[in-house]
Formats: sequence, structure tokens, C-alpha cells
Amino acid sequence: METLLWFCNWSTLGVCAALKLPQISAVLRARSSRGISLPSLLLELAGFLVFLRYQCYYEYPLLTYLEYPILIAQDLILLLCVFHFNGDVRRAAPYIIVCVSAWFLLTLQQWILDLAMNLCTFISAASKFAQLQYLWKSRDSGAASALTWSLASYTCATRIMTTLMTTNDLTILTRFVIMLALNIWVTATILHYRKTDIKSE
Repeated sequence: METLLWFCNWSTLGVCAALKLPQISAVLRARSSRGISLPSLLLELAGFLVFLRYQCYYEYPLLTYLEYPILIAQDLILLLCVFHFNGDVRRAAPYIIVCVSAWFLLTLQQWILDLAMNLCTFISAASKFAQLQYLWKSRDSGAASALTWSLASYTCATRIMTTLMTTNDLTILTRFVIMLALNIWVTATILHYRKTDIKSE
């Protein structure tokens, strides 16, 4: 069990260190944010922030959430890229200010953090549905990276294992199971529209 826990923690950390890099690279290569849903990205960032704050507040083992500062940094870089290619990087400032403010406001009262964590699964699920809706509407995967979404699926699967082996927190476990299913769905949708693009060429 110890070896499996060690592998899950460290492989998740390693994967998350590079999780958004294929997506960032695809956006930079295409010089376009086509295929990336801004609402999805913002909701994902909010979900990551709440989740990290919850884990820190309750002093869960560091290795069970150490990837979240890395993911938040990568999402912020991706957010700046999206705004840059949409023509106005300064529009990202209010969103970044809200994220920083939320970090401090979440722990003013314990009930605020607990409520936010319970809503976190819905927020994160909404981010996946926003990306799916964008893909369905545009019928084009654009610069969306199937590799990034596949890696996110892997990290959810490993976090299901680590949660079962360490905290056994039902709220966190439910979140990871739902996120795993939705990440797989987004990956499949990206690949479906990628195939459609190749056939039409």
C-alpha cells in the first residue's frame, strides 16, 4: 500500500508539473485561443483555488494536494495567453484580483470554506460542461489539447486512490470521481472533432 501511495502521489505531481504545457504550447503554436472556453478556464481556476484552500485549511497531507499550486500557476499562464490572443491581456487583471481576494476570504469563517468546497464539485463540473458546450457549438477542437485532458483524467484516477488511502474524505472522493468521468468525456469530444477536422481536409 505504501508503494502504491508513493507512486500515485509522485506520478500525479510529475504529470501535473506538465499538465497544461501541451495546452499552452498548442495555443502559442496556433497563435489563437480557438477551442479554449474562457468560462471553462475561469471555473476550473476557481475550483482549483477552493480545493487548495480547503486542503491547506484542514492540514491534509501535503503530497495529496501539492499539484494544485502548479495547476493554478499554469491556468494563470493559459488565462493570460487566452486574453493575449483575444486582443487585450489587461482584461485578465480583474479575474486575477478576484482569485487573490478569494484566497483570503474563503477562510474568514469555517462555514464559508466548507460551503465553497461543497460547491467546488459543481464549479469544476460546470467548467467541464462549459468546455464541452464550446466544443459542441463550434464543432471544432481548435487548439484544445487532448493530451492535457487525458493527463487530467489520469490525475483524477490517482487522486481517487490517494484519497481512499489517506483522508477518505467523501466530498473530495466524490469530486474526483465526477471529474474523472467529465475529463474522459472532454478528451473523447476533442478527439472526435479532431477526427472530423482531419476527414474534412
